[in-house]
Amino acid sequence: MKLWWRIILPVILVAGVVFVIVVFSSATDKDPEEVVVVKHTEYRSPFIPDSVAFAGEWLPLNRFDVKEALDRELLSNAYFHSQTMRYIKLAPRYFSIIEPILKEKGVPEDFKYLAVAESGLNPRAVSPAGAVGFWQFLKGTAQEYGLLVNSEVDERYHVEKATYAACDYLLKAYQKYQSWTMVAAAYNAGPTGMARQILRQKNESYFDLLLVEETGRYVFRIAALKLIMENPELYNFYISEDEKYPVITTRSVEINGTVEDFADFAKEQGINYKLLKDFNPWLRQTYLKNPGAKKYVIEIPVLEKVES
Repeated sequence: MKLWWRIILPVILVAGVVFVIVVFSSATDKDPEEVVVVKHTEYRSPFIPDSVAFAGEWLPLNRFDVKEALDRELLSNAYFHSQTMRYIKLAPRYFSIIEPILKEKGVPEDFKYLAVAESGLNPRAVSPAGAVGFWQFLKGTAQEYGLLVNSEVDERYHVEKATYAACDYLLKAYQKYQSWTMVAAAYNAGPTGMARQILRQKNESYFDLLLVEETGRYVFRIAALKLIMENPELYNFYISEDEKYPVITTRSVEINGTVEDFADFAKEQGINYKLLKDFNPWLRQTYLKNPGAKKYVIEIPVLEKVES
């Protein structure tokens, strides 16, 4: 028995040493290509150009407070990825409608970014205060500028008509302020609120006024949206043209009488009720009594036929 132990024990010891050497070698002599490199995410401050203009008026970026205010809005929008990406994708569809109207009325094109700030390019947007549509009109202001608002029709939801009304509002404000930045600020704060602060602070420059936070950030937010949406790659948004939402061709149908059921009307036009309301959100009911026999123009999307 002792003889066997004398033979087996050295074998066990040698095998153990070999095992340890193999394990240690495999742990320390790995192929460099197999080493896992853990990368960290970097967050960088968004780019601020040396000069930034809104509606032809330069922001005084030489002032620390102005530059920091713009930086805040660039940070908020450049890093709110899902929202800002959606704005960039929606822009071709709605800018194609409002840009020609702004040009026709003589309003600077940069005000299309005010619509982005106001409604997020959502024609159905409704604020807690009851402001409605693309340009966020309150009922009284909408009616003052010629928009029809009743239980059946609310033209604040009509992108084209609301844009014309917004242009009239903006042009009237420009006659008063002679400054487009002040016009934009007053669009947010209202003429009464701006007049109160101008009188209190004895100053008529947006960049010199102490305003409530929403209005104080408002023009800077518009400027930030302009910077990002005009140069998305500069702010790390890479969206190809085919990823943007297309402009949908429509045909116009005039009505000047009663429509008993818009679901039936939609089927007659070769679409469904959902699409009818998507393209005409200003129609607020499932019917139209139209007692005054007013003429309305309904847009019907022209859909590509799918081959079966």
